[in-house]
Amino acid sequence: MSSELLDALTLLEKEKGIGKDVIIEAIEAALISAYKRNFNQAQNVRVDMNLGKGTMRVFARKDVVDEVYDPRLEISVEEAQKVNPNYQTEDVIEIEVTPKDFGRIAAQTAKQVVTQRVREAERGIIYSEFIDREEDIMTGIVQRQDAKFIYVSLGKIEALLPQSEQMPNEQYKPHDRIKVYITKVEKTTKGPQIYVSRTHPGLLKRLFEKEVPEIFDGTVEVKSVAREAGDRSKISVHSEFPEVDPVGSCVGPKGQRVQAVVNELKGEKIDIVRWSKDPVEFVANALSPSKVVEVMVNEEAKATTVIVPDYQLSLAIGKRGQNARLAAKLTGWKIDIKSQSEAEQEGIYTGEKESLIDRDAFDFDEADSE
Repeated sequence: MSSELLDALTLLEKEKGIGKDVIIEAIEAALISAYKRNFNQAQNVRVDMNLGKGTMRVFARKDVVDEVYDPRLEISVEEAQKVNPNYQTEDVIEIEVTPKDFGRIAAQTAKQVVTQRVREAERGIIYSEFIDREEDIMTGIVQRQDAKFIYVSLGKIEALLPQSEQMPNEQYKPHDRIKVYITKVEKTTKGPQIYVSRTHPGLLKRLFEKEVPEIFDGTVEVKSVAREAGDRSKISVHSEFPEVDPVGSCVGPKGQRVQAVVNELKGEKIDIVRWSKDPVEFVANALSPSKVVEVMVNEEAKATTVIVPDYQLSLAIGKRGQNARLAAKLTGWKIDIKSQSEAEQEGIYTGEKESLIDRDAFDFDEADSE
């Protein structure tokens, strides 16, 4: 048994990174519990494993005392000196109490401990691997589905795709290959638990990173993402290099790059807009594809009033307010959209470049709009 155990421990150390000493210490502790449980012993014992000799011995540790009150834990000076004349009161003596059939129990216990430690090590390795993949995407294979989750295989482990993170326009069937965004990795008593999403804005960002080399290498930066999964999304991009067109880089030759992302998201429409630190320009870009006549800014309230041509009003607002809602999420500014005629009636727009809005209230900087 010792030779086989030694070989197993050597293999575990190489493959799983579990030190021999760690496992041997765990086996010895488990053997102590097994001894007390199987032989109804409650004394203080120590197990000595000698893998070289192939022996496992149990020793009872007893205090040497003048008067014995508990023979399981104590031994008289007279009895101790029969073993070794040098023993004195307050010494500790070890007496071998190895049962005859302890080898069988030891083998079973060692196997259980090794199995448990291997399982713990594998869980630890998986957790370490996936905790570094939080906020990243992976390709998984749909395994099965119940009322709460879709179970997606990520190779070594199944991830959970909750109903709330599933795209409304998708049907998931067993063996389907899908890209998922890892939102959370938890360590539980049953091992690592991984939660993934198909609706998270981070999925859109990571997909563009994979399709657009300029984003991957940092030439183009994704500044913000607003998403209504399965329907429409907006993404703002920027480059510090004047010669680089960030929007064109994301669209790609003949639209190939953005189309690859659209296909992965089952036809979700994607607006790519140029980011700007100037809220006037950024908000106007974010309302694409609508044309914008003027943007008036209230810095204090972080709000804007946007004026569009009358015929563009419905396009600017979007179906059920979606375009305006996504633009507000993308920019982080409140957006109030008005048609030119409505703005003229309210006296806040004259059709000229200069606005009639109270400059103090809206902190509107004429230079920013030029």
